[in-house]
Amino acid sequence: MTLYDPTQTPDQLPQTFGKINCNSAQQPQGVCVGMPAPHIELKICIDGSSHVGRILTRGPHVMLRYWDQIFDKPPESGHEVWLDTGDIGSIDNDGNVWLIGRGNGRIKSGGENVYPEEVEAVLLQHPGVIASVIMGITDTRLTEMVVACVKLREHWQWSDDSYEHVTKTEGLLLSSDVLRQHCREKNLTGFKIPKGNCNIPVLQL
Repeated sequence: MTLYDPTQTPDQLPQTFGKINCNSAQQPQGVCVGMPAPHIELKICIDGSSHVGRILTRGPHVMLRYWDQIFDKPPESGHEVWLDTGDIGSIDNDGNVWLIGRGNGRIKSGGENVYPEEVEAVLLQHPGVIASVIMGITDTRLTEMVVACVKLREHWQWSDDSYEHVTKTEGLLLSSDVLRQHCREKNLTGFKIPKGNCNIPVLQL
């Protein structure tokens, strides 16, 4: 069983009880939450060739239906219905579940799926970022463009200068170029890297 402190940042390791074979509690493709309980069945409904997809579950923990719900087609006798949890993730070779995000928060950019939680976790690893929100903005070419809104830590300042100028300047400065370079250094796939950024100096997230 893995217990998480909700006040911890994504790069802080959880307390672990029992044996879990996760190499890290935070990887570029999600957060490890361990193995499902013995009575719970999980499967990943995969779209395309990726190993990531919607997490489905069934077993005695799943409700039969909502109150007064009428099925268009009753489930076949002896076959339990799989419940779509709405979560997106994967299962590794050891049987551990990795959560990436929620299906309804998915951004469709250039034909690729981008899950905001994954990008936000990478941005929060930068020492100058205290909070981040990833969103998709309508774009004629990409369908949606990935944009990051960030809140800077105290004493940090936002700059519109180039990456080279910012890195050569003394002081705590951040820019769009710096954050994009940070994402590349953290091995975030190219289409997931935000195309636009805005600094939120006063908004409390």
